[in-house]
Amino acid sequence: MAHLKENISSFFNNRWLVFVVAVWIQSCAGIGYLFGSLSPTIKRSLNYNQRQIARLGVAKDLGDSVGFLAGTLSEILPLWGALLIGAIQNFVGYGWVWLIVTGRTPALPLWAMCILIFVGTNGETYFNTAALVSCVQNFPKSRGPVVGILKGFAGLAGAILTQIYAVMHSPDHASLLFMVAVGPTMVVIALMFIIRPVGGHKQVRLSDGFSFSIVYSICLLLAAYLMGVMLVEDLVDLSHTVVTIFTVILFILLFIPIAIPITLSFSQGPRIPAEEALLSESQKQEPTKYEDDTQEIIFSEVEDEKPKDVDMLPASERQKRIAQLQSKLAQAAAEGAVRIKKRRPHRGEDFTLTEALIKADFWLIFFSLLLGSGSGLTVIDNLGQMSESLGYDNTHVFVSMISIWNFLGRVGGGYFSEKIVREYAYPRHVAMAAAQAIMAVGHFIFAMGWPGAMYIGTLLVGLGYGAHWAIVPAAASELFGLKKFGALYNFLTLANPAGSLVLSGVIASSIYDREAEKQAHMHHHGQRSFLSSLSSFVYLDEPLKCTGAICFFLTSLIMSGLCIIAAVLSMILVYRTKTVYAHLYGRSQG
Repeated sequence: MAHLKENISSFFNNRWLVFVVAVWIQSCAGIGYLFGSLSPTIKRSLNYNQRQIARLGVAKDLGDSVGFLAGTLSEILPLWGALLIGAIQNFVGYGWVWLIVTGRTPALPLWAMCILIFVGTNGETYFNTAALVSCVQNFPKSRGPVVGILKGFAGLAGAILTQIYAVMHSPDHASLLFMVAVGPTMVVIALMFIIRPVGGHKQVRLSDGFSFSIVYSICLLLAAYLMGVMLVEDLVDLSHTVVTIFTVILFILLFIPIAIPITLSFSQGPRIPAEEALLSESQKQEPTKYEDDTQEIIFSEVEDEKPKDVDMLPASERQKRIAQLQSKLAQAAAEGAVRIKKRRPHRGEDFTLTEALIKADFWLIFFSLLLGSGSGLTVIDNLGQMSESLGYDNTHVFVSMISIWNFLGRVGGGYFSEKIVREYAYPRHVAMAAAQAIMAVGHFIFAMGWPGAMYIGTLLVGLGYGAHWAIVPAAASELFGLKKFGALYNFLTLANPAGSLVLSGVIASSIYDREAEKQAHMHHHGQRSFLSSLSSFVYLDEPLKCTGAICFFLTSLIMSGLCIIAAVLSMILVYRTKTVYAHLYGRSQG
């Protein structure tokens, strides 16, 4: 009995349990990707035009990207407290929108609806922050796989939630809003106490690589399964029983990873001595923050003060001379004999946000991200209207598909950019340029409106958009360091809503409404009678609907051109940072 209690305790304190639960929470944290399915319902119920819907989309993008408050509160509150705040925001924001859309409460002005959408979507920033913070602390040596998988499941959330909605089999499209308000809230509240740091550095195992391989395999299997299910449901009229079976299999795939912490907890052996020695050694070598800052300053001063002929000496003698100089500087600084000033960092070292903001490379990343991810987000936000304009009744399938391609783009972007960096010591932004070129082709196909254009365009734009969020964080950490990475990354994510504000809120919505007005005018111009003219006057007061490829033709061409500009900016960054990457990774080649 005592052994069983020990195993149960080990299970609830296992870092793999925290990781699996974080994956489940992330599966609910992609609410923003469902906006393409939600917006047509809101538009019809509240008689909005496309410009008004675009403003709601920008509010959603701001809520999804502005995570400063979530990051700050996660440092002050326990992680379960941050998750609870996010769950409340999600429930209140989208729950209130559901009440308005279904007529249960009075309609609010557009600005108030924007606030509700912002508050509801901003709740998922708390889910993201808590999941990432806990798992990065629990897996300090495996941050890349952990972040990639968690962000990938956030990208898959749209497809997962859409499949769950299909089981509800509700003729009322507003019920999707109800599910978005209630579903993630219940999941997060049920699991929030498990998300916490559990001393991950003490649980390092040789089996970690195999465990990550299992999770990666499940991710790819899940993406392939969802894609197949969505295509079958779109092409074949299935019974509700078959759809329910498909969803049960989806839940089984999501629950399979729980076998990892169960196996580790109930069949664990003694820790390998080599692991203990490695851990203790690494812990001994961890400097305090003060020592680390002092060493960094001394090192910077040594670089400025060392004689030029030191670099010409043999390696052993050079290290000896530099160590002597560093020791003298440290002693002089301690005695107050010299005043050491920290030099400005170079690329590849740790920057503060203020220091990064005066660097051209930082702004090249920002504007490349603004044009690339902004155009992708515009497609995501307008996917419902784009598919409706081309004659598709089931808009949910495209929302699910772009969610899946977004996930695969994150996995693929991270994988290929890592190979470029590790094997060739070449800037990973060359992969970003390739992703943006792929997006340019996707937008062009959307513009043409050919048969099957929605499927191919969704694939290309989804892959390219997802790749942005695997490549940019890694590139920013390499060029500007990890010490202030949170502030740097949060600033870069503002490019997402900024791009959406211009491309969706101004360009796409204005062109759509203009084309819709032209079609309405041409339709009613042919009607000669006074009654027809009167009915057309009444009709123009209703939300206008555009049909045909012309609705998003010009918008898609503009976004295709902007993606080409983004790719050029990425290649400029590649040219500027080749020496930095050769310095960072070139040594590992030889």
